[in-house]
Parts: sequence; C-alpha cells; structure tokens
Amino acid sequence: MIISTIGQGLLWGILGLGIFMTFRILNFPDMTTEGSFPLGGAVAVAAIHGGLTPLLATLLGVVAGMLAGLTTGLLYTKGKIPTILSGILVMTSTNSVILFVMGGRSNLNLLNRPSLQNSLEFLHLNKEFSTLILGGLTLFILISLMLLFFDTRLGQAYIATGDNETMAKSLGIYTDNMKLLGLAISNGIIALSGALICQNDGYVDINKGIGVIVIGLAAIIIGEVVFGELTMGERLLAIVIGAVLYQLLILAVVKFGFDTNYLKIFSSIILAICLMVPELRKKLKLNIARWGK
Repeated sequence: MIISTIGQGLLWGILGLGIFMTFRILNFPDMTTEGSFPLGGAVAVAAIHGGLTPLLATLLGVVAGMLAGLTTGLLYTKGKIPTILSGILVMTSTNSVILFVMGGRSNLNLLNRPSLQNSLEFLHLNKEFSTLILGGLTLFILISLMLLFFDTRLGQAYIATGDNETMAKSLGIYTDNMKLLGLAISNGIIALSGALICQNDGYVDINKGIGVIVIGLAAIIIGEVVFGELTMGERLLAIVIGAVLYQLLILAVVKFGFDTNYLKIFSSIILAICLMVPELRKKLKLNIARWGK
C-alpha cells in the first residue's frame, strides 16, 4: 500500500511541477488546470483505443494540454480577460472537448489495452513498482528539462516576467509572450500528469479534474513549509516530496476509517493547515521573543 501511494505521489508531483510554473513563477492563478488534467488523460486513453502506442498517446495528451493553456493565455493577453476568468472559461469548455474526444461518453476504460506501465513488464515487476519506476524516470527527465530551460536566456526572461513585469518590459522582454509560453508549458506538464494517472488508474472520467488544483497546490505548499528557502532545483524536488507526503497524509486519513466520499474536504483542510503554518510560525516566534523579554 505504501509503495503504491508513493508511486501515485510521484505522478501527482508532475501536476505540482506544472502548477508551479504559473502559480509560483508567474503569479498566475490558472484555473485551466482542472480542464487540462482530464483532457490529457482523455486524449491519451482515446488514442490508445484508436491503436496508438501508449507513449505516442501520452505525447498527444501533452499537446492537447498545451493547446488548452495557450488558449487561456490568448484570452488573457490578447482578449484582456481577467486571469481567473480566462482559466475558468477554458476549463469549462474542455468538458465538451473531452466528451467529443471520448465519443460522447462520460468515461472510458483501458480494459485489455496497453499502458505505459505495461511497457515495463520486461522488468517482471508488479504494477506498484512499475508505477514507482515510471514516475521516478518521468520526474528525472522533466526536472532536468525544466532546470535546463530556467538556465537559458529565455528561461531567465520567463522568471524575470514573474518577478517584476515592469522591469522585464524595460529590459525589452515581451512579457505577454512569456505568459503564453508559461501557460502552454504548464498545462502540457499538467496534461502529462493526467495522462499518466489515467493510464495507471485504468480509466478516464470527465470529472477526473475536479479538485486536482488543490492536490497540486498542496504539493507546492507542503514542500515549502517542510523545507523553507531552497534553490530552484531543490524547490522542484521539494514539490515532488510534498506530493508524496500529501498522498501519505490522505492514506492516513483513509486508514483512520474516514469515509472516502469526503476526501475532497480532507484535502482542503490539509492544504488550509499547510497555508497557515508560516503565519503560525511567525506568531510563535513573536510570542517567544516577548516572553524572553
């Protein structure tokens, strides 16, 4: 059970990395997440049904997510629609796209169909260990690519846009283009997480994206609360560890006998507590300082 939970945590960590690209770097609260996540899964599963290999199907899911993110970016930068509303519009419209992709069905399973986890059968591992290896390998490649990107001039311009947009514009950076790039990459990564998780679960459902933004934010916040100030590479690793810790917390909630139908509220409570921890720490330090006097 623990191995399975850690493997799931690694796959959810990919989601956290995608949200980090916009939420933390661009300071962009992107609601597209809850649409691009199931969209990536739907395109991947439907493509596998259509006879494509799991790898190619997963890449198609990533492209679909990138297009969803790009649409949000265009609504925001060119249409001048507010950030949250842009994401909500795209998130809502993806429901229809998902239904179209799945042929009008609300869910689609992978019964007797291949998946990326099956591609590791030559290692003679069970599903739990296959998920663990697949998640770890995907994260290694993804984090390496992200660090390479951040180390380029384009990546530095992207970071500068989030740090201080006015200053970035004065340096000749086309900040709207950086936002379009960030939203496309972010939602591509989120769709990748959706494609891998749907293949691991063996099905995709139109409601698969509900509440996933909470899971991604929890991974980011838990990583920050536990580890504090870190370098970029360490922060990315902390997000993955945060996702695993979050899944272990959810497992603990289930083990304590709570009804799994109410997992969403437990997820929200865990995230709220994590968000309050930094403020509680400050108040505790202030109180200790006063008592010391």
